[in-house]
Amino acid sequence: MSDDVLAVSGLIVTYQNRTVLEVEHLAVRSQEILTIVGPNGAGKSTLLRVLALLQAPTRGEVTFQGKPVVHHPRHLLPLRRKMATVFQAPLLSDTSVHGNVALGLRFRGVPPREIDRRVRHWLDRMGIGHLADRPARTLSGGEAQRISLARAFVLEPEILFLDEPFAALDSPTRERLLADLEAVLHESGITAVFVTHELVEALRLARRVGVMMEGRILQVGSVDDVFNRPVSEAVASFVGMETILPGRVVAEHGGLAQVELPQGQMIEIVCELPPGVHVVLCVPPDEVIIASRDMLSQQTSARNQLPGLVAKVTPLGSLHRITVDCGFPIIATVTRQSALDLKLEPGREVVATFKASSLHVIRRGDIDGGDVSK
Repeated sequence: MSDDVLAVSGLIVTYQNRTVLEVEHLAVRSQEILTIVGPNGAGKSTLLRVLALLQAPTRGEVTFQGKPVVHHPRHLLPLRRKMATVFQAPLLSDTSVHGNVALGLRFRGVPPREIDRRVRHWLDRMGIGHLADRPARTLSGGEAQRISLARAFVLEPEILFLDEPFAALDSPTRERLLADLEAVLHESGITAVFVTHELVEALRLARRVGVMMEGRILQVGSVDDVFNRPVSEAVASFVGMETILPGRVVAEHGGLAQVELPQGQMIEIVCELPPGVHVVLCVPPDEVIIASRDMLSQQTSARNQLPGLVAKVTPLGSLHRITVDCGFPIIATVTRQSALDLKLEPGREVVATFKASSLHVIRRGDIDGGDVSK
């Protein structure tokens, strides 16, 4: 039996004869946190509204707990009562903090004593119990969003939808609220769909990630798969693969291929693609070793050794981000101490090295992309 709580198939949403959302299939599994990431305008919020049964698709089917959803108020109301949604704007009513959190329970006819018990529990859990009697509209943005989250959790929904709930908050407030939400979601085991354009939020919360661009889901998978094995150049660029090199396979033998870059350099990669195939090579920055030209030894097992000049050094706390110009930019991350020991500064001659097995390879032009490395 499928463990999908919610699914869409053949989904199309159009506005004024323009298709803004086209998703062949997407499923939300029981007790998972599915995060949909993508740039602004990708269609993430539209997808969330369809999943939350707040908007009917132009075409396609939505199923909840294995049954097709009928988009009629009489059928939708009992399903929506199993869901809760938190939006970017808290949308608070002009009453106390306690009154805002209790609002949904009152609509559902929950007895007053039970309302008070549940409201106080979630106010305390979200760290705003001391604000229970305060007018909600006098609070800060972070406190207001905590009210919104408490108002959703108090309903004990089977599935929770979060539409960029931290987008309007400053960084310290966002970090504290993100940590609290992460703890609550993991403690409760609630099924959740989280929409954001912030990759850090996706990494913190998600167990599965979907990357969305121009109304389409380009890849869905584990955090490790999506961020380290993107299926296309577009996904690779969005998830932060900074060194993306186009090339063409010119030779292959025994699972080791030679790829020629447009600038003429040769890169060796672990894959079994035949000569003539065009590829995109993704080089993770933590796989790139920077060595000084006069100290590079023959002992390294890295097959790829590209001489270049340091173009830029960006301190990142205990790490430094190094941009090396090898005829094309290669990004590496090194420790602060390594940067000092190697005297890495703009103009310094260095060699960027990386193993043939450390690259992620995308076959260029494939409809679905995919990891072709072995």
